[in-house]
Amino acid sequence: MTTAQDAGELLARVRAELAPHADENRLIGRIADGSAPPGVLAALAAQQRRIIASDRRSFLLLAARCADSPGGAYFAELAAGETQALELLAPFAAACGLADDAALRAQAPLPGCQAYPAYLAWLAVNGEPTGVVLALTANFAAWGGYCATVADALRHRYGFGDRACAFFDFFAAPDPEADARAIAVVAQAQRQGQGQAEGQGQADGDVLEYGRMLQGYELMFWNTLADLEP
Repeated sequence: MTTAQDAGELLARVRAELAPHADENRLIGRIADGSAPPGVLAALAAQQRRIIASDRRSFLLLAARCADSPGGAYFAELAAGETQALELLAPFAAACGLADDAALRAQAPLPGCQAYPAYLAWLAVNGEPTGVVLALTANFAAWGGYCATVADALRHRYGFGDRACAFFDFFAAPDPEADARAIAVVAQAQRQGQGQAEGQGQADGDVLEYGRMLQGYELMFWNTLADLEP
């Protein structure tokens, strides 16, 4: 079995083990059926504005830590994606009544929503980069599914146009190169001496710990919004 095959299997296993249960997100169903109030959508936009800015810096720090390895390109690509996402967020925010970036920034941060970027910032400084890649891959699968649901609901339940949905479309669309980039990072770590046995141990240790924390904070984000007053 090649190193790339080993890395791909590890990626798939971590994604499967960390997949959230359908009922853990208490907001996504309300958005899907149109019962979430517009104020919650506006809060989602405002909290995302802060998250994107923080995550972009975290990814740039991780890219610098991995500058001489495939991880550098992987994290730099994620940082570039956050820059694009920030641009796409503006039409969604405007459709929610937050007309400009000043209006977005004026909304107070919610601790339950901002725990995710705070932990990602911790990982950027303290995390083992290969473990961070695997944890992010698992989390992005859940986040992408949520975004697909929101994009569909915004169009069919809330009457939003394509520009207002583009932020969620961006994350919902599968990136055909994402797994290949992640596998390259893991495979290089294996080539540098971690090997299959150690990689397996890492999946059971730091990787799953990182991933469980990210998934928990992801759900905290949505459930914090679900608990807002209508």
